[in-house]
Amino acid sequence: MWKPTGFAVQVAVAALALSCAGCGSGGDAGSGGGGVTPPPAGDAPVTLATGLGVPWSIAFYGSTPLISERNSARILVLGKNGNLTAIATIAGVSGTGEGGLLGIAVRENYLYAYLTAGAENRIQRFPLSGDDVNLRLGAAQTLLAGIPSGSNHNGGRLAFGPDGMLYASTGDAGTSSRAQDLGSLGGKILRLTPDGRVPADNPFANSYVYSYGHRNVQGMAWGSDGAMYASEFGQDTWDELNLIKAGGNYGWPLVEGKANNARYTDPLQQWRTADASPSGIAVSGGNIYMANLRGERLRKVPIAAPDTATEFYAGQYGRLRDVVLSPDRKLYILTNNTDGRGTPRTGDDRILGVAPL
Repeated sequence: MWKPTGFAVQVAVAALALSCAGCGSGGDAGSGGGGVTPPPAGDAPVTLATGLGVPWSIAFYGSTPLISERNSARILVLGKNGNLTAIATIAGVSGTGEGGLLGIAVRENYLYAYLTAGAENRIQRFPLSGDDVNLRLGAAQTLLAGIPSGSNHNGGRLAFGPDGMLYASTGDAGTSSRAQDLGSLGGKILRLTPDGRVPADNPFANSYVYSYGHRNVQGMAWGSDGAMYASEFGQDTWDELNLIKAGGNYGWPLVEGKANNARYTDPLQQWRTADASPSGIAVSGGNIYMANLRGERLRKVPIAAPDTATEFYAGQYGRLRDVVLSPDRKLYILTNNTDGRGTPRTGDDRILGVAPL
């Protein structure tokens, strides 16, 4: 399959920015009270790379995209020439089911990784040196261990907030009671300093816990005003988009979706699980973009009207695992059809690129 060179990618994506106000086709969101706006017809995303195996997360080191592969534990670089190069295989990864090498994030000259190692999930960081396909990882430093792991519900997203702190989403690892237990690291959003300490202003004294009552958060992003948003997998009824507040209780397993109970924070919007399974999210231009696995679509939720949505690419590219905003303000999207739950197409899995829709 043709892979565009770096120059060709820039030209193609720039063309999209000029020609595409909204791309793809929509579908029924199964929304719990929100409206769905079908997008206008437009150009398809550019395929930036093909042939990935169960990719999970994208992060940028400067302008260089780095990709994690869950099962192989490889870190790949998408080079300026459009080719993929494996620069490292993370040692100690032993995940099964939904575990493995999951989220990655970059700050200064460190790569941060969330990984499954037997009975626990860990957060590690690695010094970065070199550039482009010559990037190299130094020795691992474990920042936090003992996060519960399981064959499913491992969470796994890492992201740096505008406050410079590292946020990590953890799942309940199949034991739902962990989510309400402030003594457990499972079923939470955690907040760490970049070197792995508990920030002094965390909501619970001497605790990494930032918010709790989560089943399986796999997307975190921030608006221009510093507001934090997270996507969350429900069980049988509702998947969620939440506004995250320090110390907030988001209800699981006592609540799934909107509870209208002052003890819990209700989601901004919810979707039937068959239509969503939201994983990575990104914020651009006052909109939240959500990659959906089972729903096989990209959603755009305006922050000013968070009970509405526009849908793109429904069924066109299969399962979507991650969406991130690049330094030059493009959306990079990971498909996830090779994980045993999707139907791989020729070239899967792939990285797609498009101007914000």
